[in-house]
This record gives sequence, C-alpha cells and structure tokens, in this order.
Amino acid sequence: MASALEGSGHAPVESTGNADIVILNTCTVTAAADDDVRQTVRRVHRENPNANILITGCYAQRAPAELASLPGVRWVVGNSHKTTIPDILHDANASVDFHGEIHVGDIFAQQEFLSAPVEDGGDRSRPNLKIQDGCNNICTFCIIPHVRGRSRSATPEQVIDQVRALAGRYPEIVLSGINLGRWGRDAGRPFGFRLAGLIRRLLDETPVQRLRLSSIEPMDFSDDLLELMASSPRIAKHVHAPLQSGSDSVLKRMKRRYRIRHYADRLARARALMPKAAIGADVMVGFPGETEAEFEETYGFIEQQSFAYLHVFTYSERPGTPAAAERTQIPIPVRKRRNRLLRELGARKNAEFRSSLLGQPLSVVTLDRPLSALSDNFIPIELATPRPPNQVVTVYPDALSEKGLRERNPLRVLAG
Repeated sequence: MASALEGSGHAPVESTGNADIVILNTCTVTAAADDDVRQTVRRVHRENPNANILITGCYAQRAPAELASLPGVRWVVGNSHKTTIPDILHDANASVDFHGEIHVGDIFAQQEFLSAPVEDGGDRSRPNLKIQDGCNNICTFCIIPHVRGRSRSATPEQVIDQVRALAGRYPEIVLSGINLGRWGRDAGRPFGFRLAGLIRRLLDETPVQRLRLSSIEPMDFSDDLLELMASSPRIAKHVHAPLQSGSDSVLKRMKRRYRIRHYADRLARARALMPKAAIGADVMVGFPGETEAEFEETYGFIEQQSFAYLHVFTYSERPGTPAAAERTQIPIPVRKRRNRLLRELGARKNAEFRSSLLGQPLSVVTLDRPLSALSDNFIPIELATPRPPNQVVTVYPDALSEKGLRERNPLRVLAG
C-alpha cells in the first residue's frame, strides 16, 4: 500500500501528528485485535483531530459500519477494495467534511488474486511477498474465510517477475499467503499447478539467494515439497505447520482436515530430511468443550515432537463462526492457565533447539538492525561485529542469548 500511494503522489511522514491521512490495516482474528484497532483510532484522533483516518483490512471487511462510527474515520475500505485505495484518495473531495464512507463488497465474488505488487521491502531486509489469498477451509473457529474469500493465487508469471525484481535488492524473500500451500489450486486452474512447481521455477528463473515459506497447512507439506526444501540450499530450512490441537476429538470439532497421526508423519518426514530445520506450530487452547483430558493430550503430543517453537493462542469467540455459538465455552481463567503451560513448554523446547545448534555453522541474513541477523532455520543471531544489512554469511554461534544465539568469535566467519 505504501509503495502504491507513493507512486500516486503521496508522501510518507514520520508520525501521525503530522499526517493528513492515517491508514490502519487491520486484523480481526481475535477480539483483542479488534480492541487494539478501536483504541488506535481513538488515540490517532486525539493526537491529530484534523487527520482523515482510513481503515482497511479484515476488520473493515467484517464490520464496516462499526468502524465508520468511530471518531475521525473518513473511509472504511474492505479487503474487496483494498487495491483501489489510491483511487479512493485521488477521488476524494478534500473540501467536503464527510465521515464514514464505506467501500466494501462481497469478498466471495472475487475470483482474481487482488494484491498490489511489492515494489520494495520498506525498512525490511526480508520482504514478504503475498502470492495467495483466501481460504476454502471451514474451520469452525475461524473468521478468515469470511473476510478473505475463497482461495485465489497470483499467476506464476506475476510471482516470478516480482521475485526477480526483489532479488536484486534483498537476499531473502518470504513467500506468504492466507493458505499458502493451496497456491495454484484455484478452481479452473489446470492440474499440476502446485507450490513445489512454482518454487522450482523461481530457483531456475530468478537469482534469489534464499526463499522462505511462511505457514503451510500440515497436509500441504507433501513429500515433493519437503524433498525440494531439503535439496536446495536456497530454501530456508524452516517448517511452520499449524497444529491447533493435539487431540483428535478437538480437531474433529474444529473441522480440521487431518488427525494427529497425519501431523506426526509430516513432522517426522521433515525432520528426517532436514535435521537442523526449525519446526514451528500454531496451537490453540480453550476451544469450546476442550476438556482437561483433551488439553493433556495436546500437551503430551507437543512434548513428544521436535518443535523449535510454538505460537500459542487463546481461543477467541468470533461473531458468525460455529464455535462461537457453542454453549460449552471454557472459562477465561482456564484458558489463561492452559496458555501459560503451553508457552512454558514451548520456551523449553525452543531453548533445547537453540542449544543443539551451538558451535555449528549457520547461514544467516544480516538485518537492518545493528548486530542482528536471522539464520535460515529461523534463529535470531546477535553478531559479534557490525555487518552491512542484506548479506548472506556463515557464522558459528557459541552462546545462547535471551531469544536466540550469540556469535562471540568474529574470526570464525565465512563468506556466504
């Protein structure tokens, strides 16, 4: 959005206090995310009453009238119209004091991939390139399909062109999507459009030094994709597969499309092919009806797996989802206790994983923060000496930091 706006004549400013227009790109995956948006709108309006606020993203798509009523909000633009924001601002009449203008359409009517090109990574050393949007899954807790629509993919040519352009400036590019593993499987697309095939083309047709895959559903980690990841030094050894629950009965009520044995099989295959890979998962606690025994199943399953990290979420009721209508909602104190237990387990597993890497060579990308880098297996690295950003180098970390690893001996550095 920033690149598109600058291209249409707008200029970024350092603070909301100096802005004529403030754009908020919103999430609505939890009630807490909604609260953050409303608080931010009120703070921005308090700090700069003259600014026109534009709210876009998932919350805007879900509840536009709710947001249009907030102070200072002039436009609410849903995901259905997000790419038209430069046009909306261009057509606005600055002399008209109008608030609450809504631009939201039927997201399920969208058949094409809607995303402006990523012109640059901003201040990032690792730009995220969205190549897929929407989701065809029917998980009972999730609002995302209602605000993102059906799965839609960028064309191979779009992806290749953007990766080729970004690769000249950034050593690592992160491929992302709402349901990334479904790239290419849109209705009407010829059979054979699969993520692994796209990645092969990116490796063959672009000079990108490193590709990183963001979250992929467990059953989309096919043998073909995992073997490709393992075989190429230009693909980050990083597997993030949402788990949500380690209990088959909970997975069934969630309408997840796998069971624990399937998930464990994919992790075992990934670990066998990539022994040093970081394997991470999203886990939810407090899903309606989750008994103590079911939570213990989840805890026990995670304890047995070779996870490098966990993203632990507390279940949040989302209006319109089947799970929100369930009568057996888990008390908040119970949800918080289960969240704490899994976070503690995740922290222990993370420390064990980081410790296993001490003294081993790690390929890292240097970041734009001083003395900071990120390894291909997703470990934050504290460098011993400053290095320019956007370089791929090999380091030998020999100490643990608070959340990553620390390089103490700068002499043991090899060119990437």
